[in-house]
Parts: sequence; structure tokens; C-alpha cells
Amino acid sequence: MTPDFGLTADGPGNDMLDAASREWLRQHLFNEVPVAISVISPDFRIVEGNRRFTEEYGEWKGRECYEVYKGRSERCKRCAAAETFADGKIRTREEEGTYRHGGKSHYLVQMLPIIQPDGKIPYVIEMSTDITQVKKLEHEKREAQRLAAVGETVAGIAHGIKNVLMGLEGGLYAVNTGIEQEDDDRIARGWMMVEENVTRISNFVMEFLDFARGREATVSMADPAKPVREVVELFVERAAQSGIYLDVHIKEGIASAPLDEEGIHTCLANLISNAIDACTFSERASDHVVSVSLREEDGVLIYEVMDDGQGMDYEVSKKVFSKFFSTKGSDHGTGLGLLTTKKIIHQHGGQISFTSEEGKGSTFTIELPRDDLPELEPDTEKKGDQTSSEPIV
Repeated sequence: MTPDFGLTADGPGNDMLDAASREWLRQHLFNEVPVAISVISPDFRIVEGNRRFTEEYGEWKGRECYEVYKGRSERCKRCAAAETFADGKIRTREEEGTYRHGGKSHYLVQMLPIIQPDGKIPYVIEMSTDITQVKKLEHEKREAQRLAAVGETVAGIAHGIKNVLMGLEGGLYAVNTGIEQEDDDRIARGWMMVEENVTRISNFVMEFLDFARGREATVSMADPAKPVREVVELFVERAAQSGIYLDVHIKEGIASAPLDEEGIHTCLANLISNAIDACTFSERASDHVVSVSLREEDGVLIYEVMDDGQGMDYEVSKKVFSKFFSTKGSDHGTGLGLLTTKKIIHQHGGQISFTSEEGKGSTFTIELPRDDLPELEPDTEKKGDQTSSEPIV
């Protein structure tokens, strides 16, 4: 049965439309507008849909909106329809769905409540504008920019690798001459040079490959504190050897969240590594502190890495997220770490910012609003529900 939207005397309107007028509106307005329109009841079943909606999402009669739009077996966690039924407000938001043929869709949806004189909301109208092609063009543009950046950096990377190879040659020369002269100290120094430069070239290649292939996020329910503990454990010894104290502050009671755990691990590793280097390059030789913290404020997860190292002046700070810019020189850094970090944070719907003062240090802040975190796939959600949210020590 077609719902009454106030086109008859029984609806909220005062004027009666005859059957011919109602049919004309359906054929020339409801079915001809270039947007997909569905009408949703309080039990989230679709009770009406126009031609465009049927063409894009297939058979809908008697089916739940989350099944038709997204191929899900249960209601979305952030359901715009449920929110509109609850407060009667009009909503606009971007969503991802699934076409009738199985392809992924992107659409801009507007939720409009049908409010009766007594304040009840019997239906919500969902109007969806397909923006899949726009999203595809945006993705292609980003990919083109990324590949162009990769091309621009090849010469810089080659120069950096050349410097590393020179270091390797120097180390090998020291080892060989030490063997000839039976000088154990010279052999040890040479071998240390070889080890340092092998590690350096390995880091060069891995950073370049990670950025070039554009790694996608793999999201699961995770303890936000786990990557902090793991990365600190990796760097605590290196920091101590450089006379740097690695301080950790994790707010207790932070609930699990849908995160790309490996991605967050990479971000924190990049920031902590940079902070240690900033302290190492500082004019003050020792007694530095790198502070790593995690807290939650108003539904926003906040990771922060703060150091009291060399800091940056205004001109340098403007280039921090520029293509392959590094303050460490080509023999120490590729400038890819912060670009990779920024990309991962954007995949999480968050942002990264920093403050810095030359000679006093820098603070990098990652903010991840829970409402903007990636949505889990249904099977992943079920797995996540079975795992403990207790922090991993």
C-alpha cells in the first residue's frame, strides 16, 4: 500500500488532490527526478521507492533499508534514519552502499521526516544523489598526484642511496684494511659503519615502497593503547642509547575502536623516530625527553608525540607535509614518513597537526573522532564483538 504523504484530505494538508493529479505527480515528479528516493518506516523497511531507486538498488518491497542500500544483515551503527525518527531533524551525509549488481556506490543522502500534526513521524524520506563518479575522479586525481610525486622524488632517492653506498664502501674499506693490518678496533668500526648503512638503505626502500603502493587500511576493533605500548617498546632502547628518556602517558578506560592497528603503529613509529632524531640533532647533547600520550576528549581519540629537540623555524615548518621534504638530509631521511602518516590518519577520518619552535622542540597531535572512524564490515563487527576490550599489557 502506498503511504499517504499529505496529498489527500486525510493527510497533514488541507486540500484534496484527485487521483489524476496524484498520478501525474508520481509520473512527472516522483519517478522522473534524477535522485533515488525511498520511503522508510519506523521498522526500517522500505515502503515506497521511485524508478531511479529501483534501477540502482533493485527489488526493495518489504526489505530493510540497510539490506537494500548496503547489503547488510543488521542495522548500521550510525543510522541516519534512526536519528531522524528520534529527533525529527533533516540530515545530510555521505554514505557508501552497494548497487543491485554488486558494485560499490557512493551517495550523498538527505533524510527528511514526515511529521504529523501530533508530532509523530510515520515515515522518513531518503533522497540519495549518486556521487560514485565524483569519488572515482577524486581518487584518480589523488593517484595521479601521488604518482607524480613518486616521479619527482626518484632523483632525490637516488642521491640518498648514492650517499648510503658511499658509506658502505667506506665501511668495507675500513674492514678490509683492518684485516690486512690485524687491527681489531678498525675492523669493528668498519663493520659498525656497514651495519648502519645497511639499516639506512633498508629504511629508504621500505618507506618508498609503502608510499608508492598506496596501502589500504585494514580495520578491526582494537585497543587504541596497544600500538602506543608496542612502538614505545621498540624505541625505548634506541632512545636510551642516545640519552633520551621516552615518557609514556596512557589514559585508563579508553574503549576499543575500529582502527587499522598496523597503520596507527606506523604513524606512531614515524613520529617517535622523528622526535628521537630531533633530539639527537639538537645542540644539547643529552637529557632530552620524548613524551608519548593517548587520551580521549569528547569522543575524540588523541595521540600526541612531544619532544624538546631542535624544533623548526617558520619556513621549515611550512614544508613538513610537502613532497619528500626532510630536515635530516638525504643521507638520513626520505621525507616520506610524514606523508605516509598523514594519509593513514585521513583514512581514519582524522587529522594530524603540529606546533614547533626552533631550539625548543615540536609537538605532533593526531585526532581521531570516533564518529568519523571507518565502518567495520558486518563479519568483522561480529569478530570484534567476541574479542576482549581489555588493554593488552
